[in-house]
Amino acid sequence: MRLPVNLAAIATLVVTSLFTPYTTAGSNYYVYREQDGTLWYSSTKLADERFFLLATVGRPRDSQRSGSVACAATTRSLSKREQTHARTIERYSREFQIDPNLVRAIIRAESCYDRYAVSQVGAKGLMQLMPQTATKMGVGDIFDAAENIKGGIRYFSLMLSEFENDPRIALAAYNAGPMAVKKYSGIPPYEETIEYVERVMGYYQQYSAAGL
Repeated sequence: MRLPVNLAAIATLVVTSLFTPYTTAGSNYYVYREQDGTLWYSSTKLADERFFLLATVGRPRDSQRSGSVACAATTRSLSKREQTHARTIERYSREFQIDPNLVRAIIRAESCYDRYAVSQVGAKGLMQLMPQTATKMGVGDIFDAAENIKGGIRYFSLMLSEFENDPRIALAAYNAGPMAVKKYSGIPPYEETIEYVERVMGYYQQYSAAGL
């Protein structure tokens, strides 16, 4: 299914204005409109008739300096994505004894709840797992939402266990790797990692305050 040319042109202008700034190199991000009007933002082309491709845009500048995928979703679409995965998050958070609000914060920071997200360094899916990490965590299909969430929570629980259940240090290990944390005996002095930890903890406080 495709939009009429005139509507597609108008939609492209509107949507592109919502997702700025962009770099001009590497036009590999796609903006879609679902049938109910919800906007989706993906680094992967979606072969799904429910979605209309509105625009192809350049990589957001934020993602140039971060392994995580920059978030440019509308409030409505972000809320819808969160609700879609709420039960899965609750299920595996209980299994691995992790606060589900912390998992929600990680997913929001990592992929903006885009199950098809791919970062510039090759991390994939909702919890932005590197392929080798996904394999170690028993993830068969890295773009399967439930598998990705389970694998990501499992890996984060290992980081918590390794670093004395300190969520900030565990987040730094999740982002920069446990070897970097051990090398610096704490959060590595990397701008990306420092910003990542603060961003996740900020989202965590928001979710906790909302009583989710």
